[in-house]
Amino acid sequence: MNIITGGTGQVGSALANTLLKKGEKVTIISRSSTSAKDWIDRGANFAIADVYDTAALHEIFQTGQSIFILNPPADPMTNIDVQERKTVHSLLQALENLELEKVVVQSTLGAQQGENIGDLGVLYELEKGIEKLPYPYSIIRPAYYMSNWAMSLPTVKGTNKLMSFYPADLKMPMVAPDDIGDLATVLMTDKNTPKLNPIEGPEMYSANDVLQAFSYSLGKKIELNVIPRDHWKETYKSMGFSEQAAESYSNMTGISLDYFNLQEQSTDCIKGKITLQAYINSLL
Repeated sequence: MNIITGGTGQVGSALANTLLKKGEKVTIISRSSTSAKDWIDRGANFAIADVYDTAALHEIFQTGQSIFILNPPADPMTNIDVQERKTVHSLLQALENLELEKVVVQSTLGAQQGENIGDLGVLYELEKGIEKLPYPYSIIRPAYYMSNWAMSLPTVKGTNKLMSFYPADLKMPMVAPDDIGDLATVLMTDKNTPKLNPIEGPEMYSANDVLQAFSYSLGKKIELNVIPRDHWKETYKSMGFSEQAAESYSNMTGISLDYFNLQEQSTDCIKGKITLQAYINSLL
C-alpha cells in the first residue's frame, strides 16, 4: 500500500493518479472529505486525518509499505514557521515504530538550516528528521514551482498585470507539479533510489517568460510589475500575510533570489518534461 499525505494537492494528486494507473494500491490522507468520493471512484482508499493528530496519522501509516510525506503550508495569517514546524514534528513522530519499505519526502531546492526563512528552514528540519528514522528514504528537492504562478491567474485575467518578486530577466529553474509527481512515483515503487533527487523543468525561465506565456494563452498583452526588494515585506502584508509570515517569506525570497543569481542550468539535476507554456496552458 502506498500512502500519500497531501494527496489532494497538485503533486499528491499527480502521484496518486500515476500510481493508480500502474495498478498500485493507494491511500490518500486528507483533512477534508470533500474529494473522497471522487478518489474512491478512481480506486483509491481515502482516510481523513488532521496533520496535527499524530496518533491518527500513525494508525494510517501502519497500513502502508511506502509513504509519501508532504508538509502542508501553514495559513499565512499565522506564524508560519511555528505552525509548519509543529506539523513536521507530528509527521516525524507518526512515522516512528513502523515497518516500512520506503519513505519519500517532498522538500525544496535550497533547503538549509535557519530560522524565519520559510520552507527552506522548515523542510531542512524535515529532511534531517527523516534521515534519523530507520527506513530507506528518498528526498525530492524541486526547483521553483510553476504552480506558484497559478495564484496570479485571476489578477492577470482581471487587470492584465502580473506581479513578480524576481527581476524580469532573471532565469531560474522551475518545475511543474506533474513532473514532481512522476518522479515521486518512481521513488515510491523502485528500490535503491538516490537519497537526494533535485528536479527542475526542461529549461530555465524568467518572469518575462511567464509574462509571455500568460499573454500567449490569454491572447492579450500583459504588463509585468516587479516588486523592489525593499517593498517585499509590505507587499506580502498587503496580501494578508501576518507580520511574521511576511518577514519569513521575504527572507526566503531573498535567499532564493541570491541563489538564482548564481545559478546556471544544472547538468546533474533530474529534468522534467513539461514546459512553462504547457503548464500555463493547462491552467486555462
